[in-house]
Amino acid sequence: MPASLRPIFEKARSGGVLDADEGTRLAEAPPEALDDLLDVAGFLRDRGHGRTVTYSKNVFIPLTNLCRDICDYCTFAKKPGDPMARTWTPGEIRAISRKARAAGCLEALFCLGDKPELVYESYRETLRGLGFEKTSQYLVQACAISLDENVFPHTNAGLLTRDEMAALRPLNHSMGLMLENVSPRLMEPGMPHHGCPDKVPRRRLRMMEEAGELGIPFTTGILLGIGETARERVESLIAIRELGEKHGHIQEVIIQNFLPKPGTDMADRPEAGEALEVRTVALARLLLGERCHIQAPPNLNPAALGRLLAAGIDDWGGVSPLTIDFVNPEAPWPGLRRLESLTTDAGFQLRERLGIYPEYLLERRGFIDPALLERTRPFMDAEGFARPLPTTAGPG
Repeated sequence: MPASLRPIFEKARSGGVLDADEGTRLAEAPPEALDDLLDVAGFLRDRGHGRTVTYSKNVFIPLTNLCRDICDYCTFAKKPGDPMARTWTPGEIRAISRKARAAGCLEALFCLGDKPELVYESYRETLRGLGFEKTSQYLVQACAISLDENVFPHTNAGLLTRDEMAALRPLNHSMGLMLENVSPRLMEPGMPHHGCPDKVPRRRLRMMEEAGELGIPFTTGILLGIGETARERVESLIAIRELGEKHGHIQEVIIQNFLPKPGTDMADRPEAGEALEVRTVALARLLLGERCHIQAPPNLNPAALGRLLAAGIDDWGGVSPLTIDFVNPEAPWPGLRRLESLTTDAGFQLRERLGIYPEYLLERRGFIDPALLERTRPFMDAEGFARPLPTTAGPG
């Protein structure tokens, strides 16, 4: 252990709160400090969560892939006229929800483009044909359809207003919005978020603040390798920590690595890489503390799953036996049997959760609509995890 870093590691191990300068020193530490970083991160994870690692069995429903933002790394967003552009109908949502229930899925992940009705007249016509003026209004109906089939929604719909979140809250176990990065520098010309009015950091932080005020269990996270600095990664994690400390609603933090995609403006940029992902996961554990739920997507890191466990994660996130990852279609989900085997071989127990963590169901009152909680009870066990249910489709 480098002597200059020893006080920081000791402070973190004892439960102290690291500041941005201390976090940056760890983020920029030489490679020989990595083993010590992983050791402290693993210690904190074990103290906060034991040797249990969770996942959610879900169905991914991209309600519409039209979007008004133009991210330099995104292949999810389409424009009208693109043969891959699609808005799901209520009948399709019900059909996929029924298939999801038959496959044993308890979470419906609604992920969609940001406010396409503001820029595309053809999409406004589609919405009017469905009886709505805004995507957020249609989203309420879509969530109600999945809930009617006993698949519980988790909504990640980009920027939403307080009123829009309030309308979705009775239908959703949790909601989410990736912060990605707190730095406005990434909005400048030539940077990846320049064409994205919904990626303004202060607007995303404001939505997360309002979600806390509404008592909505919330998922957020950062995106690695899009041009940010080590200091900006640290400041982003601290901004998330401060919101969680204020409202208690940050239920999990995702550390997601950038993968270049053909056909995008960032197709030639190097991927974030395993080393940065592992180091940042461990850094997040030290910055966010032992009780935070930290997730790394297993389909984006297929060769690094054992190292990510060593780095202090306690959750794999959503894994679908039914649908692809529509945001990263080139990255298939690991089979659940393989994921369980790998997790077990590393000395952990894999447990299925719902789209809301157990403590929000059992301990933290007011973070779930009472009627939704009652509807959830048959699908949760005494510890707040998912109750094993019969399926008619294998998990893979």
